Amino acid sequence: MPDYYQLLGVSRGADTDEIKKAYRQLALQYHPDRNQGSKEAEEKFKEVTRAYEVLRDPEKRALYERYGEQGVKGRPGAAGFEFGDAIEIFMRDFGGFSGLEEMFGMRGQRTQRSASRRGQTVRIRLALTLGEVAKGVTKTVRVALLDNCAKCDGSGAEPGTAPTTCRVCDGSGEERHVQRSVFGQFVSVQPCRTCQGEGRIIEKPCPTCSGEGRVRAEQEIELEVHAGVTSENFLTLRGRGSMGPRGGPRGDLVVLLEIQEDPRFTREGSDLVHELPITFGQAALGADVEVPTIEGNAKVTIPPGIQSGEVLRLRGLGLPELNGTVRGDQLLRVQVWTPDELTPQQESLIRKLRDIEAPAPSQIRLRTQKGFWSRVKEALTGG
Repeated sequence: MPDYYQLLGVSRGADTDEIKKAYRQLALQYHPDRNQGSKEAEEKFKEVTRAYEVLRDPEKRALYERYGEQGVKGRPGAAGFEFGDAIEIFMRDFGGFSGLEEMFGMRGQRTQRSASRRGQTVRIRLALTLGEVAKGVTKTVRVALLDNCAKCDGSGAEPGTAPTTCRVCDGSGEERHVQRSVFGQFVSVQPCRTCQGEGRIIEKPCPTCSGEGRVRAEQEIELEVHAGVTSENFLTLRGRGSMGPRGGPRGDLVVLLEIQEDPRFTREGSDLVHELPITFGQAALGADVEVPTIEGNAKVTIPPGIQSGEVLRLRGLGLPELNGTVRGDQLLRVQVWTPDELTPQQESLIRKLRDIEAPAPSQIRLRTQKGFWSRVKEALTGG
């Protein structure tokens, strides 16, 4: 597993400027256009770009330093990191400096490619149960997307014909306007109005897709959801959304996670809370009861003399932390049930109990719940 700091040749204390400078040098060194399309250089270019994209972002960098590469997997933008993503990041941060495209001898080609309209990001919702959150799950979903038109193979042109180079911009997709003033010469660049920045014209559109180069279709997509996710998390699948018009690159697929409520539990971070009703007799004398857990039913011993509001802890029966090894607990919050209807026999026995029982204390101390100042003292003293 590569070390991102070693890949970029920087120390762990490097600031953002150092990381950016180191990445720029390596990206220029390994850029495939400078290495005759070498697959080895392309792979190295992807690796250093992925490392740069993580280390330049304080949140991702903190996760990486805490959990390693596993900590940034499954984060937005982490899944399916491809060469196209690496190029997009490189051009995003360095494409406007030092005439890089002229340096690679491909200005017109890169301009036309970047001008292609990227497909839309598709958002879907995925419902998960707490049981699936506890263990993680792989699900297959059907998604409606815009896909390549089979009739014209995505070109948008009627079969037997082909798009022609735009005569206005000569295929660059740009219009340049030069203005002269006393301060010098200014050049403004805008997308070509004739071809809408695509660099080509479709004179005979495909009748199936009306020149779009794409049609509606359904795809089955497999989603891997890690254990411990919440409804605040989402998955981003790069390049798995709809196709762009006329061969444009695919957009992304964003999966919004919805954790279904479970009437048995309340989620508090990685802990699960279950309200446990018990009777007078069970509270006074203790009892063995069966309670639901995320793993199935479990037997629990109620200690004698337990009070309403006390909490019993089942360690390790909660939910795991996302991208971590720690698992939460299940908390059983005891509620002593007072019946609102009694049988004659029950009423007789309880009357006898009332005549002989001791009076209630002025204050009930719960064994499993500590006061605020006690918790503060423990936090300060480490007790």
